[in-house]
Amino acid sequence: MNGTSKAVLLTGLATLVAAGILYSGLINVGADDPHLAPVYALLNMARERSIAIRARDIVVPDLGNEAQIRAGAGNYDSMCVGCHLSPGMAPTELSRNLYPAPPSLVRLGIDGDPAKAFWIIKHGIKATGMPAWGKSMADEHIWALVAFVERLPQLDPQSYRALVASSGGHRHGGGETQIHHRHADGLPAEDHEH
Repeated sequence: MNGTSKAVLLTGLATLVAAGILYSGLINVGADDPHLAPVYALLNMARERSIAIRARDIVVPDLGNEAQIRAGAGNYDSMCVGCHLSPGMAPTELSRNLYPAPPSLVRLGIDGDPAKAFWIIKHGIKATGMPAWGKSMADEHIWALVAFVERLPQLDPQSYRALVASSGGHRHGGGETQIHHRHADGLPAEDHEH
């Protein structure tokens, strides 16, 4: 048997063993059972590289427009606080129980890369709980979220609530519902745009 035949045989055998392990159900997919460190590192690297490659050609607009930041505040407060929290907010039942845990955007903001933040918000991330908001939200509204999240680490609880109150609420033209929409003061929004 030559080297190529051995490589093909070993590859086939490894594939069968891997398929057997997967089919056997030995791998626990429960979110309350963390990945082994090497598996987590591999998945994290794959996620980061995938996002970096796909975001590298995104042209970032000016994110300093105050009206854009206010609009992002209303959408963030409605759509994102359950997982990513707001200044002074305690972890929620949802944020504590997701695996992997959602990043604290109050602390990280956009982590220095608005193009990556835009791509993540637009396309979501499989098997993390991060939805693909681009299915219901136009790019201009996603950029408003990015602009707001970039500002978020600079806000204290009072300035966050004031910015959200001045935002006009949850508006992005995506067929929004009022099922879970609340302003920072905990009261239901009355001015919901359809």
